Amino acid sequence: MSDLRVRFAPSPTGYLHIGGARTALFNYLLARKEGGTFILRIEDTDVERSTQESVDAILQAMDWLGLSYDEGPFYQTERFDLYKAKIQQLLDEGKAYKCYCSQEDLDAKREAAMARGDKPQYDGTCRALEPRDDNTPFVIRFKSKEAGVTSFNDRIKGTISFNNEELDDMIIQRTDGTPTYNFVVVVDDAEMGLTLVVRGDDHVNNTPRQIQIYEALGYPVPEFAHVPMILGSDKKRLSKRHGATSVMAYRDMGYLPEALVNYLVRLGWSFGDEEIFSMDDLVEKFSLENVGRSAGVFNPEKLLWLNEHYIKTGDPQRLGELLDEYLTTLGHPPVDGIDLAEVVKTLQDRSKTMVEMAEKAVFYVTDSVEFDESAAEKFLTAEQKPVFEALAEAFGQCEFTPEGVEAAFKGVLKETGLKFGKVGQPTRVALSGGTSAPGIFEVILVLGRERTLQRLNGAIARIG
Repeated sequence: MSDLRVRFAPSPTGYLHIGGARTALFNYLLARKEGGTFILRIEDTDVERSTQESVDAILQAMDWLGLSYDEGPFYQTERFDLYKAKIQQLLDEGKAYKCYCSQEDLDAKREAAMARGDKPQYDGTCRALEPRDDNTPFVIRFKSKEAGVTSFNDRIKGTISFNNEELDDMIIQRTDGTPTYNFVVVVDDAEMGLTLVVRGDDHVNNTPRQIQIYEALGYPVPEFAHVPMILGSDKKRLSKRHGATSVMAYRDMGYLPEALVNYLVRLGWSFGDEEIFSMDDLVEKFSLENVGRSAGVFNPEKLLWLNEHYIKTGDPQRLGELLDEYLTTLGHPPVDGIDLAEVVKTLQDRSKTMVEMAEKAVFYVTDSVEFDESAAEKFLTAEQKPVFEALAEAFGQCEFTPEGVEAAFKGVLKETGLKFGKVGQPTRVALSGGTSAPGIFEVILVLGRERTLQRLNGAIARIG
């Protein structure tokens, strides 16, 4: 075990999105590689927007991606007494103060500053005021340093510095008594012993403010690493307009978790020219040193390519279990007697997503065949009737093995004098309902003797 302690701290105001999942993945990989500790914290201080549904969705997505955590989940709403005590500490030490400025006052100050061409920040009106004893509403502000520079060495971006005069006295407790994000995140990270904070680079501007709070409370300052954001193909920040950005939406669309993990890690990190990484590979090879500074561009085609790879190379037994779920979602729960692992083997090279596989597998798992009418009209003809009857007789008597089925089929070809193409496609339509099913012998063996005969006889009855 190492001393490394990292965390993922999503806000439960929505589902786990792609950017958040990548941040979680980076933290997870660092912890596993160095034998450190990975912590999950739910930042639910936004009581109005946080929901249990979102919490459940985040936990479900973490589990689906295989990102197991060592501690947590911790909930900020259960830690308000701690935050209140730390705010009181700052007040007692003269490092924070009550601000009585009304919203109207603040708006006027902001407009005046902008009219002068200044940065619209709080001017410190209440900084030196004595606290009032009346019931005037107030917020509590942190006394930011008024001069000098706050710097930190970012593990990805290098040294970053901010002039303290640019940092106004931020609010750390709202009028209703609830603490603000920039304050509670410091208390939590410090109290949980975080040694490294890996998060999106939209938090870079928060970091100098947070460093000053660490120092004011006497906490050690952790290291920071800000990962570049993810952009859509139009080079704008990834959002719903670029397609599904929720992790579980990709599961619903038929993506495998290993494909999404592989894809997410490559959005900003590289290891030579390698593209395919298992989780074990990533734990061994991942490092912050190989995370780039520029934004990653989300490429749906690349994700689909990876998903196709993992379906083709996946374990049929496991994919069969997943296929069961997707078929049920499609409204076609598998009937008894069909081995879904064998179904998968016939469709792995033909499917880019599990949804596509499920759609192609429907004919296997239903009791009745739904015919494509144009295919039935073309191939289920009177001249095929005696061929189907011969096949039904042959399959009813043969040994039902790959060799036995192929020999029976070839026996009918020889008996009728027909070429394979004249029999294969009509038989495929009779058994599957369409012309795009897998190889005819594969289909017959997966369906089994009873269903094969049932469907051939059904086709004979349809011809009349």
